Amino acid sequence: MRMKMRTLSAAVFAATLFLAAAGCKKKVAAAPPPPPVVETPKPPPPEPKPQPPRIDTFAAEPATIERGQSSTLRWSIASATNMSIDQGVGAVQANGSRQVTPNGSTTYTLTASGAGGTVTRSVTVNVNAPPPPPPPAPKPVVTISSADMLTREAQDIFFDYDMSDLRADAQRAATANAELLKRIFAQDSNFTVIIEGHCDERGSAEYNLGLGDRRATSLKEFYVQQGLPAERIRTISYGKERPQCTDANEACYQRNRRDHMAAGQ
Repeated sequence: MRMKMRTLSAAVFAATLFLAAAGCKKKVAAAPPPPPVVETPKPPPPEPKPQPPRIDTFAAEPATIERGQSSTLRWSIASATNMSIDQGVGAVQANGSRQVTPNGSTTYTLTASGAGGTVTRSVTVNVNAPPPPPPPAPKPVVTISSADMLTREAQDIFFDYDMSDLRADAQRAATANAELLKRIFAQDSNFTVIIEGHCDERGSAEYNLGLGDRRATSLKEFYVQQGLPAERIRTISYGKERPQCTDANEACYQRNRRDHMAAGQ
C-alpha cells in the first residue's frame, strides 16, 4: 500500500514539473488565416457574328424574248435587311418576282445588304430584235399594148380651113406625140403608126382626099424631123368620109379638120 502511494506521488510530481517547464517557454503567435479566395467572374461569351446576306436564287424566265414581250425576274434572299434591283425595279422583298419588258438586251443586278455585308448577283434578259418587215410587194406592172398606149395618149392635130401647115398649137401637140412614139417604138420594134388625114364636109370628096393626104404628109415630115424613122410611119387620107361630128358650124368643122394616129396593121 505504501509503495503504491509513493509511486503515485512521484508521477504527480513529475507531471507538475513538466507543466511548469512548459509554462516557462515563450508563447509562439498563431499563423494568420489565409486570405479569402475571390472568384474572378467569367467574361460573357462573344456575341455570334452576323450571318452574311445570301442570294439563293435570282433568275429571269424566260431569259430570251422578242421585243415587246415580257420576262419575269424571280429571287430568294436570306439574312439581308435591304434588297433592291436596278434598271428601275427598286426595293424588293426577300422573296418575290417582277415582270419586266425591256426594249433591248438588259442586265439586272440584285443587291442584298445587311449587318454581315453586301452581295450582288446579275441576270441578263436578251431581247431579239424583230425581223425586218418583208419588203412591200412589188406593184403589179400594168402593161398595156402599144396600140392602147397610142390610143390613150396621142393627141389629134388640128388645121385651119383649107390648110395643111402645122400651126403653133399643132406643133406643140405634134412634139408631144413624137415623144410618145419614141417610147412606143423603143418597147415594140415591130410597131408602126398610121397618120390619118381628115377634112370637114365642105368641098368635093376628091378635093378633100387630096387635102387630107397633104395634112397627113405634113405631120409625118414633122415626126421625121424629130428623129422618128420614116419607114415606121404610114399616111392615109379619108377626106371628109369619117367626120367626128356632122353639125354645120365652125366648131364642128374644126373638129373634123385633123390628123389622127392609129396603130398600123
